[in-house]
Amino acid sequence: MKIAVLSGKGGTGKTTVSSSLALISKMLLIDTDIEEPNSHIFLKGNVEDIKSVYTRFPEVNMEKCNLCGECGNFCKFNAIIPAKKRVIVFGEACHDCGGCEIVCKNGAISWEKREIGKIYTGKTHFNSINKYGELNIGEMSGVKIIKEIYKNTEEKDFLIDCPPGTACTTVSAVEVADFAIIVVEPSPFGLSDMKLVVQLLRDMKIPFGVVINKFDEDENIVKKYCDDEKIEIIGTIPFDRKIAETYSKGEIIAEALPEYRENFETILKRVKSYGN
Repeated sequence: MKIAVLSGKGGTGKTTVSSSLALISKMLLIDTDIEEPNSHIFLKGNVEDIKSVYTRFPEVNMEKCNLCGECGNFCKFNAIIPAKKRVIVFGEACHDCGGCEIVCKNGAISWEKREIGKIYTGKTHFNSINKYGELNIGEMSGVKIIKEIYKNTEEKDFLIDCPPGTACTTVSAVEVADFAIIVVEPSPFGLSDMKLVVQLLRDMKIPFGVVINKFDEDENIVKKYCDDEKIEIIGTIPFDRKIAETYSKGEIIAEALPEYRENFETILKRVKSYGN
């Protein structure tokens, strides 16, 4: 079973949940938050393998190019722009779709490649596997890194620590999931961003449940929404200063605070019940 942990905004507790679930289940954890991966900080493992990920970008042979403009008309990302005397290429904006080469009738386009990031693989301190991708500074898209991680993962069961929000990287991260856990904090901003994730998962037809972090019995804004939308709350994490202090030290909650281990065991049990 592939379980994705995601949220509408950063800082809601995705890594808090995914790292504790990884500890309890001993499942492979893949951190797809390629702009700022942090699961490895909590899992405290050793990196055993580093793989570079490359993307292509077009190179134009001006001896063959007649400046017809078809490549520029095709590219929706403005990565290739025909000018008065030459074609300007913005390699960082290229999404490597290959369309410009297809529409070029003169065969003027070839390809160069560059590194956009790396994939790290290692063991956690509790002897399970951890993978995470890291996008190079200045790059616009890390979707290819996420796809490359999945392509080279043989395990059928794993946890996914997703990027926050509903952008392309989140879609790429969650699309392989059998079930998704939405982590939300009970605030107006948390609820507003959560609604976007709910719509995303419904559009993708991925079953999901909600975990409320910083839970307070008196704060029912998220609970009311879930009740109205018939969304199951599969777990809660109390609003406790000890949890915040433990997290700030880079420690896994279910390990450092045994009194809360049952919270995560309950979440995992309810998620796995969907796979049966």
